[in-house]
Amino acid sequence: MRDGGRMSANKGVVERYMEGFRRGDHAMVLSCLTDDVEWLIPGMFHVRGTAAFDREIENEAFVGHPDIAVTRLLEEDGVVVAEGTVRARKRGGGDLHLVFCDVFTMERGRIRRLVSYLMEVKPAP
Repeated sequence: MRDGGRMSANKGVVERYMEGFRRGDHAMVLSCLTDDVEWLIPGMFHVRGTAAFDREIENEAFVGHPDIAVTRLLEEDGVVVAEGTVRARKRGGGDLHLVFCDVFTMERGRIRRLVSYLMEVKPAP
């Protein structure tokens, strides 16, 4: 939450987490997580712990680092919601365009649980 132009500590952690993904900086991403972090993408996967999370930071189907734009960041009662877009280059050519809504449950200044809702956006025919 912004208070007098300052970002809350929890939102700052989420911003740092996103920047770590943009850079492909595993240490930066992992520094934002609790040891027992849980990440769920409904219908795709569910991982627990930093080691499992670390394996999901980069995906072999893509090259380079994703272009992530956060368009909205909201916080209430220790939960931060980030909404935005992602563009990633596919290893075989072309781009993947997604919209996302990530729900971060925070614990002692770190991300304890993340539920990511993703949807691919394809150009209109």
